[in-house]
Amino acid sequence: MDIDTGNTAWLLLSSALVLLMTPGLALFYGGLNRSKGMLNMMMMSFACIGLISVLWAIYGFTLAFGTNDSDGANKFLGSFSQYFGSGTTWTSEIWGTTGIPTYVFMVFQMMFAVITVALISGSLSDRLKFGGWVLFALGWFTIVYVPVAHWVWGGGWIGAKLHALDFAGGTAVHINAGAAALAVCLVLGKRVGWPRENMRPHNVPFVALGAGLLWFGWFGFNAGSELTVDGTTAIAFVNTQLATAAALMGWLVIEWFRDGKPTMVGASSGAVAGLVAITPACGFVAPLPAALIGFIAGAVCALAVGLKYKLGYDDSLDVVGVHFVGGWIGSLSIGFFATTQVNGAITDVLGAKNGLFYGGGAEQLGRQFIGSLSVTVYSFVVALVLALILKAVKVFRVSEDAEIGGIDIADHGESAYDFTPAGGSGGGGAFAMAGLKPGVDADGKADVSQKVAG
Repeated sequence: MDIDTGNTAWLLLSSALVLLMTPGLALFYGGLNRSKGMLNMMMMSFACIGLISVLWAIYGFTLAFGTNDSDGANKFLGSFSQYFGSGTTWTSEIWGTTGIPTYVFMVFQMMFAVITVALISGSLSDRLKFGGWVLFALGWFTIVYVPVAHWVWGGGWIGAKLHALDFAGGTAVHINAGAAALAVCLVLGKRVGWPRENMRPHNVPFVALGAGLLWFGWFGFNAGSELTVDGTTAIAFVNTQLATAAALMGWLVIEWFRDGKPTMVGASSGAVAGLVAITPACGFVAPLPAALIGFIAGAVCALAVGLKYKLGYDDSLDVVGVHFVGGWIGSLSIGFFATTQVNGAITDVLGAKNGLFYGGGAEQLGRQFIGSLSVTVYSFVVALVLALILKAVKVFRVSEDAEIGGIDIADHGESAYDFTPAGGSGGGGAFAMAGLKPGVDADGKADVSQKVAG
């Protein structure tokens, strides 16, 4: 089969858009965090770009999307050898019937793996050792993300046997990451001073900028998941915009009535909640149901973020309240609103059924529930075990002094902001670099330019 240049160009662009989401996430999380831990927060996202990209090329892709030569796709894991390492045997291979080189599909899915792992970090800010994060990311990616990606998209039991639907990652990405975030923050414990001390976002413009980049990149995340350029691509694109816009309003409505004031952080968080919720459903539902899904997600997630105060778990940046809850809303919404009027492949190719409101009964809703619950339990349990192991070997949490002083300095030796006065009385700043004392010229005489008139 020849390369389809249009489809290939679209998926390459979509891959770049999805990659942009991880720096966007770093800004979104960094702005929500306190200033003394901003760089550590951003480093956890950027570390995922480095680590997960390489691991995906070496073994992640083949284990998630490889097939067994004897009987088609494995039920629980892909091939150990088909796409292992450099992939020299598939340089000219086309992925399925898309006309897209397998290499391009591989890199598109790589970006999904990167941001899924990075999402977890938002619940762990200010107190998780960077080395502990790298080890956890490596273990969770290998033991959880790779198999789950296979179960959902690679011909595994959730997609191919159960016929639960997930267009772009509600189950494989958001529920998966949200369940892990909850497990790890429970083991890690609360931040020093939480919830007594003020731990509000330190840079709201960064939060808004990060949300904007996520919104922009999410069009590649959702519409790109069709792989080809067709009518389903268009509906996924439109639904992404409508659901996100409606969710922004849904969050603000709750905030306005509850607190009396709508906030920029609320608008940004609402947009992300809408993006999360529409992700699994964007290629299966019509535009008006997509807007309804978004509005519900924005409102419910606005309420869900308060659960951590009632239940006593310190999910620092609300990964559970937004991604886990939003992912569940999106996954279950398929059971209500999925329709072949939008996507004929629901029944013809994917073996699923229309949603409850489109004459399909409750069967698809049940499938969505079982698939989402299975991923929730598996991810939570494995993340919990990994976190307990890392805690036992003492590579998990920074000391209390390091946390109070700032994890940026303790773990990275740098800080996001330099508050030293430009003229500095101690070090002298620029004067010291020039070999001068403040207020003294090159001959050691008083520099009248430094005096204040009057």
